[in-house]
Amino acid sequence: MKLYHEVRGCSLAVDIVARELQLPLALEWVDMKTKRLEDGRDYFSVNSKGTVPTLEMPDGQHLSEGCIVMQYLADQCPGNTLLPAAGLPRYRVLEWMSFIAADLHKGGFMPLFKAVTPPEYKAIARRIVEAKLQWVDEQLAGRSFLTGEHFTIADAHCYTIAMWTRAHAIDTQGWPRLEAYLARCGARPSVRAAEAAAAAQGVRERERAAARAAAAPAH
Repeated sequence: MKLYHEVRGCSLAVDIVARELQLPLALEWVDMKTKRLEDGRDYFSVNSKGTVPTLEMPDGQHLSEGCIVMQYLADQCPGNTLLPAAGLPRYRVLEWMSFIAADLHKGGFMPLFKAVTPPEYKAIARRIVEAKLQWVDEQLAGRSFLTGEHFTIADAHCYTIAMWTRAHAIDTQGWPRLEAYLARCGARPSVRAAEAAAAAQGVRERERAAARAAAAPAH
């Protein structure tokens, strides 16, 4: 299978889940500014929404939306602890997935990334993010992970989004349970490997950008 992935994107969560499950994915990196793949192809030809992640399945079909892709991958490995089988424990994981996608990602962090967001609204969005993270910190009382003692797809998702606090200089010291949780998630081999792959690609992208700038004709 192939994962269409972005260096700084929410698609990191899918890579983490695949590594947890020991499902090998070929990583196809997307330049989200230009919507181009490394070979120059138009990413819209893969996903007409132009968003990541997109999973290319063995039969050539494409599946998008990170929450769904992570569920699909977990369901390929019955008996794993990343996503329980049918029953209330499964729905607790999916409950968190919905909150992270809608409230923390789209309704929280996303306006902070967009250049078109007015500065006055960015201040509001920042307060929204802080309130959501405060709530997450409270829910972690007495728990190692979001739904208990097992790392699930919701934790891969939450870790990926909550780590965007670094991109926006949001201080997490006031949320000690959240800080401990992020450190716990970040120490997992799957997370370290996924982050290393993204970091290496980031270096390659910066080197290519520098080479293009150096080769550009002087004005």
